Amino acid sequence: MYDREARYRMEDTMNAARIEYTEKGVMNLASRRCDIIRISQSSAILAILTQYNLPKQFYLDIPDARLTKIGCVLMKVFSNNTVEVRFLRLLTEKEMNKIFVYSTHPAHRNRVLDIRA
Repeated sequence: MYDREARYRMEDTMNAARIEYTEKGVMNLASRRCDIIRISQSSAILAILTQYNLPKQFYLDIPDARLTKIGCVLMKVFSNNTVEVRFLRLLTEKEMNKIFVYSTHPAHRNRVLDIRA
């Protein structure tokens, strides 16, 4: 499925995010804090602050941009506490713009939120 997908360019960013998942098939959600380092419409690279085992599927919340319940699949785990994830749906341009507006990365310093859209 992923090998026939179009590739989207990853951009540097710095956003606080939260990973939510169910532990051992229990009904309640556990959440862990992380940072989004790079993002595209179809994938992201997350920096995890502490080392713990992530499930293969989880939700990603970006509270500053008010984006919740983005379904993710774990693709790769790197040794420097970063992971690569793929989104279960493509992010829209409006969602990407909201993420970049609330980013603390210097490359997105002059971005403004268009309230008319």
